[in-house]
Amino acid sequence: MDALLPVAGEAPAPPFKTQLLKWVGNKQRFAHEIVAHLPKDYGTYFEPFLGAGGVMANLRPIHAVGSDIYPPLVEIWQALQDDPELLNHWYQARYEAFMAGDRVAVYEAIKARYNAAPNGADFLFLCRACYGGVVRFRRKDGYMSTPCGSHPVMKPHKFAERVDMWRTRMAGARFACLDYRAAMAQARAGDVVYCDPPYAHSQTILYGAQAFRLEELFASIAACKARGVRVAMSIDGTKKSGDVYCDIEIPHGLFQREILVNMGQSMLKRFQMGGQRMQTEAVRDRLLLTY
Repeated sequence: MDALLPVAGEAPAPPFKTQLLKWVGNKQRFAHEIVAHLPKDYGTYFEPFLGAGGVMANLRPIHAVGSDIYPPLVEIWQALQDDPELLNHWYQARYEAFMAGDRVAVYEAIKARYNAAPNGADFLFLCRACYGGVVRFRRKDGYMSTPCGSHPVMKPHKFAERVDMWRTRMAGARFACLDYRAAMAQARAGDVVYCDPPYAHSQTILYGAQAFRLEELFASIAACKARGVRVAMSIDGTKKSGDVYCDIEIPHGLFQREILVNMGQSMLKRFQMGGQRMQTEAVRDRLLLTY
């Protein structure tokens, strides 16, 4: 097992904290800490809950499969890889309309169009322009409900610079719209899987979270482990500066190590509290490792 640990004295790669997408639960700022605990001798890297891709961007794998169950999100990642200029065009066209008129009205029009026919082009702009970067979906109909944010929206030339950076970092990946079970079933001995599923104690308002069952993920992790696939999983740890430990029933013997990673303040809590800084709402994630 020692061969899987970071080499003593090895200089860690500098953190990559430049976001492409705004996303609740995004691990971007702390991804380098997670990457430090991933094996160095893997074949293919799998990330079946890709989201905003912060961990993969910090890892920069040579061979990877990034997947998610939400088609508009995957459409964005596929455009990044296949046609980055199209991605830039999507963003610029919506930015120009947003800046030329009543911004809230234009945002709401884009959101209404997206809700009528979900697509990556509209979702890309909504992710960056929505309040707090917190993409929420209503339980009753699945519609995105987040209002327009008050923050300045990134200019197209700055977004294009980020597209260039991210395309380089994700060059080794292919992207697919897959259920996590189908994605993890592709992993073979020597591969690595990093799971960042919806969190049991905080993410029931987010896309897909209502249908997610942690017990089924544990079964997929056990199947991977039996095939010689190493799995790392982020999940609820502590909240309120460590005063509350999120009690989650984890199958005995499935994981060999548990590491607490400081995630800073809760983005979701700040959204719920109208953007106030919550000094008592620090969050630490559990990083569970099967190796």
